Amino acid sequence: MRSVHKLSVALAAAATLVLAACSGTSGGGDASAGGPVTLTWWHNRTTEPMKSIWQGIADDFHKTHQDVSFTIEPIQNEQFQTKVPLALQGSTPPDLFQQWGGGGLASQLSSGKIADITQASSGWIGPLGQAAQGWQVKGKQYGVPYQMHAVGFWYRKDLFTSAGVTSPPSTLDELNAAVAKLKAANLVPIAVGGKDRWPDAFYYNYFAIRQCSVQALKTAVEKTELSDPCFTKAGENLKAFIDTKPFQDGFVGTPAQQGAGSSAGLLANGKAAMELQGDWNPDVMQALSEDKDLDSKIGWFPFPSVPGGEGDPKAVLGGGDGFSCTTRAAKACADFLGHIVSEDVQKKLAATGSGLPVHPNAVASLKTETHKQIAEYVSKSPHLQFYFDIAFPTNVGQALNDAIANFFAGQGGPDTIVQSVTKAAAGNK
Repeated sequence: MRSVHKLSVALAAAATLVLAACSGTSGGGDASAGGPVTLTWWHNRTTEPMKSIWQGIADDFHKTHQDVSFTIEPIQNEQFQTKVPLALQGSTPPDLFQQWGGGGLASQLSSGKIADITQASSGWIGPLGQAAQGWQVKGKQYGVPYQMHAVGFWYRKDLFTSAGVTSPPSTLDELNAAVAKLKAANLVPIAVGGKDRWPDAFYYNYFAIRQCSVQALKTAVEKTELSDPCFTKAGENLKAFIDTKPFQDGFVGTPAQQGAGSSAGLLANGKAAMELQGDWNPDVMQALSEDKDLDSKIGWFPFPSVPGGEGDPKAVLGGGDGFSCTTRAAKACADFLGHIVSEDVQKKLAATGSGLPVHPNAVASLKTETHKQIAEYVSKSPHLQFYFDIAFPTNVGQALNDAIANFFAGQGGPDTIVQSVTKAAAGNK
């Protein structure tokens, strides 16, 4: 369920993020001409409660904007990567649709159908602060996030206590010591869903964030390359960590979120002590456990600092969910985006626990103290690095994730990860 999480100008500029979306569809007139308009809206919330929450948000907007109606089409998350590019090649793309930023999205500007909402958003975008910069290209606004995400370690307080781990690790040495204590207590230290590959990537991403300077991270994304030696060193550090055998047996074949035997299920049911995952993990875990007191048994801590690295130890790995507009009804679409990021709607979204709000006044509405802790930590972070598979063009990000997953399975070395990006990027030229 990575949707793929207040943010850093440095990162946003580095990630060159965009969100595409609002344009010609069936139904209703052109809002730019002042007449009634029906916005076709594609979002990825196909299940309750969010499916009904989005419907309610659209209904509330219609009450105060009688000329704007909606045709809403919930679409499975995995289908967006194919449906959106095809729609942008056609004559009737959706007026409003979901995107997550990154190099793969920047290329959508070439369709000529993505609306520049810089002027249309100027009256309401201020409270989003640095978060909004992730949806800019060359200073122009092509969408906005409605929630952000951050990755860190979720852990079982009870298992830490039983193994004699007295506090969450703040350094890599402390994490290694915790792993050793948990193994000595016959507990699985860390669960990872290697079958789905993207959870493996969180580890390489974070070792790179800790090893590489912010400028090196920015340059890597801007040039689509991992040529700085820090990226090879990150792979070496990851190899040393994997060699401590911190994961469950058979982790290469373990799914991330499907069933009680998934990595999330292992943590939820006390079969593992930690999992490196996004802020969305508690809801995933609760669905895999009958323990109604689960929230009180889990905690969160940031990825530890790594000795000798040039990266900022408080930098965060994450991403965001947002929407963009295409050109047919850009004004009406932008007005609706303003509604989505308004304080009242942000409080409603925050209360669902689906992500971290982009409006600062909505943080108090997050449903758990742990999520409030994460939101506060992220708000103070000097740099939010978007997931590399999102920051890079789609094919490059996929090649990187595949190389990392193979690395976890014992195939290839640190140089192989770097070379995977070089090779995939060359295919884009």
